[in-house]
Amino acid sequence: PKIMEDQNLELKNHILQYGSILGGISVVFGLMLYSLEMHYQNDTNVTIVSLVITIGVIAFAQFNYRTDNDGFMSLSQGIKIGLGMAAISGIINVLYFLVLSNIIDPEMMNKAIEVGMNEFLDQNPEASEELIEQVKDMQENFTGPLTSSSVMIIFSLLTGLVISLVTGLFLKRNRPE
Repeated sequence: PKIMEDQNLELKNHILQYGSILGGISVVFGLMLYSLEMHYQNDTNVTIVSLVITIGVIAFAQFNYRTDNDGFMSLSQGIKIGLGMAAISGIINVLYFLVLSNIIDPEMMNKAIEVGMNEFLDQNPEASEELIEQVKDMQENFTGPLTSSSVMIIFSLLTGLVISLVTGLFLKRNRPE
């Protein structure tokens, strides 16, 4: 029992340390986007960079855990690390988002809705007034702080699960029985 406790404690330490690092890097990236006025746009390149950062930090955390654990890491340990990191990073990102959208740039959500509406109208120039109103209402419903925060946490966990599953498959090394 004592050995298992040590391994779980170490898992917790890795999750807290690297989850905080991932959250911190994400906030710095978010502040960089804010300084470039790109924080309310839905840009594919931003998503790709964000994913690369997440993959890199999760893989790095799993690799370091494996190194600290005598060269062994099971797939379930790898997934726990990635999911735990995603949860911590997700919470940090939600806190940053709430500060950004309520204090730093209170007009952010209106700008995002406007950008979204312009994209919708560009793609659907023949849309009826009724459809345009429905889309706008839907966007406004999804931009509330509670809905946005919930979606961010869920997305963070799903992303963390998929990434940690893939990186965990590459990095796992089971102890010989």
